Amino acid sequence: MVRQGLALASAIGLAACATVPASNEIPASAFAPDCSTIASFLHSVVAEGRAVGASTLIWKDGSETCFENSGLASREDNRPFARDTLVQVFSMTKPVTGVALMQLWEQGRFGLDDPLYWHLPEYKDLQVATDIGSDGNPVLRDPSRPPTVRDVLRHTAGFTYGDSGEPADRVWAQLEPLSSDNTLAEFSERMAQVPLRADPGTRWIYSASVDVQARLVEVLSGMAFDEYVAANIFAPLGMADSGWKRDRSDLGRLARIYVAGENGTLDPMPREDWLQANFAGKPMTMGGSGIVTTVDDYMRFARMLLNEGELDGARILEPATIRLMSTDMLDPRITPEDRSWLTGKGTGGFGFDFFVRTAPPMSAEENRGTVGEFFWDGLPSMLFWVDPGQDMAVVFATQKIPFDNALHRDFRIAVYGATYAGVPSE
Repeated sequence: MVRQGLALASAIGLAACATVPASNEIPASAFAPDCSTIASFLHSVVAEGRAVGASTLIWKDGSETCFENSGLASREDNRPFARDTLVQVFSMTKPVTGVALMQLWEQGRFGLDDPLYWHLPEYKDLQVATDIGSDGNPVLRDPSRPPTVRDVLRHTAGFTYGDSGEPADRVWAQLEPLSSDNTLAEFSERMAQVPLRADPGTRWIYSASVDVQARLVEVLSGMAFDEYVAANIFAPLGMADSGWKRDRSDLGRLARIYVAGENGTLDPMPREDWLQANFAGKPMTMGGSGIVTTVDDYMRFARMLLNEGELDGARILEPATIRLMSTDMLDPRITPEDRSWLTGKGTGGFGFDFFVRTAPPMSAEENRGTVGEFFWDGLPSMLFWVDPGQDMAVVFATQKIPFDNALHRDFRIAVYGATYAGVPSE
């Protein structure tokens, strides 16, 4: 998922040109999704072997517009990818965690620019790893400043996920903070011993920072993280089919995860890996991954975001908080080169646990979308987005690893059309 970013100067120039749709482009004000086109796309994805099964649910202008599905949730059981199929959303857990933490911010439990160690003291003496010394250990220095809660919410704290090959990852590999055998408290104690990859605020680094958010929720609320989310997000929204810990009786609805092989095959993930996070009774409830849900349940979460924090009379967050979370929070001094693969998701930046589109698509190759949309996705090629300019929310579900951005690009074309300009109507 390493992608080349646009040069900043070129991006600014292109943005100025792209704000006016070309004569052959479809203006956003004329857009309406075509369910038959979307259905044909899903069928082609399955027929071509790009996924074993998939479904999508689209909500627009206050009502359900499309539900389409194709293929199998379990090829081995010949079980269709149905409306009630359970999926593991992986990183689409992250926005749920962000909402949980921001509920506590609204209650005055912390300030966004509080140093993280004010609330989690184990992070007080963090250092930055700059190299590996002759003794095989990381060379360390003090950071330019401590990471703040805001940094933790926008992936600018300098934390790692252990997958970069940089010096800090050597300590991550030794301590295994996100082992499924750890509690969130144990995770946090170990994570605080892993050096930072960069000074806070200087790079966008996708990391275990959302798991740190989950630990903050526990400490600030006095509740276990998953119990807090169940009581304050899932229950009020009527998401009765969502959670981290699932019963064996749910296996009959759980979609298999398939792994793309080098020869184009889609092979089932080994059972022990497939079920480890949710069905093995392990203590870890990650903030960055782990929710099992359905397209209908997750759509209720997406609709709450689209409605600026409220759904069916349940107020989850205030409108201003949703707008804050869905505003680009990255310092312009963080250049595209320091934003890792984020640039491959479109022209935009990052808010609190969301990618935020700030300009129309710059080229035919870029994912279609509307200025002002915000979204995130998940490792098994899961995707959802909220498009306020179109009064629309979309959930796309499949279970394919590795993450397939090309599939998402083609799905967005099926939804918006290849010539969608991406500028919302006034």
